[in-house]
Amino acid sequence: MKAVIYTKYGSPNELIYTEVEKPQPKDHEVLINVHAASINSWDWDLLRGTPFLVRIGGVLKPKYTILGADIAGRVEAVGKEVKQFVPGDHVFGDISGCSWGGFAEYVCASEKALSLKPATITFEDAAAIPQAAVLALQGLQVKGLIRNGNKVLINGAGGGVGTFAIQLAKLFGAEVTAVDSVTKLPKLQALGADYVMDYRKEDYTISGKKYDVILDVVGNRSIFDCKRALSSDGRYVMVGGTMPRIFQMMFLGSLISWIGTKKMGLLMHKPNHTDQNELMALWETGKLVPVIDRQYPLGDVAEALRYFGEGQHTGKVMIRVQ
Repeated sequence: MKAVIYTKYGSPNELIYTEVEKPQPKDHEVLINVHAASINSWDWDLLRGTPFLVRIGGVLKPKYTILGADIAGRVEAVGKEVKQFVPGDHVFGDISGCSWGGFAEYVCASEKALSLKPATITFEDAAAIPQAAVLALQGLQVKGLIRNGNKVLINGAGGGVGTFAIQLAKLFGAEVTAVDSVTKLPKLQALGADYVMDYRKEDYTISGKKYDVILDVVGNRSIFDCKRALSSDGRYVMVGGTMPRIFQMMFLGSLISWIGTKKMGLLMHKPNHTDQNELMALWETGKLVPVIDRQYPLGDVAEALRYFGEGQHTGKVMIRVQ
């Protein structure tokens, strides 16, 4: 089968489009003929090996030689212990919790990571949802504790997580401020953001406005700067960020939350059926729409990741496998 592999950390130049052996499912696994996959920040981080935390399990070289966690495709075969799926089923899911390997014609994954894909949604739209939308949902609903009328700020709102988060926050009844580069702001307004902010011209941490929930997708500001922008009982949730900011949040977030009314924490991503199916139900009723910036064929994964790494995309960057 065709796949895009890498054997050492580095730039997209390390990626090789080549022929590899087709995987065989274990007892609890499903073999999927991949039709579409999407790029997430974790793919970019794993490719480069930064921040260093992503090297757990593969300090000197990658543990998984094929990137890609969000997939949608057709079940080709199932292991003898699989009970939820049969060959021919159309499925989608985030396989980062059990394996990687989505940037290939076939991949094996635990049935626990997968959900049935409705016939009415394309493989591309289905593959755009699992990781980014689940992160947005968990960050806003589980950690953020959004209530109707809350003021919510999304820092880095133009990416996959952010574009889903805008739509979800509006569904929860929040007033949404979206922060990103100026070229992305019209699209963020079209998605429902009440206010938009060009991060190069405005600093939300010193504007004087207070937010009940801050969902931080880029994690590029000091924890103390972000704390200043929270309301008296506000919640700050970091979804991604630089290594110094992640460590700062890990060591100081709990302390700040313990000694005061403002709560600050790092979201621990938990892929699961329940969230995937809830998000798919929102798609089926027209309340949630994946924003797809560009699509690339499997052989152009290196170019797709190069474009993703530039940070100019709005929404998702997709890989068409079939």
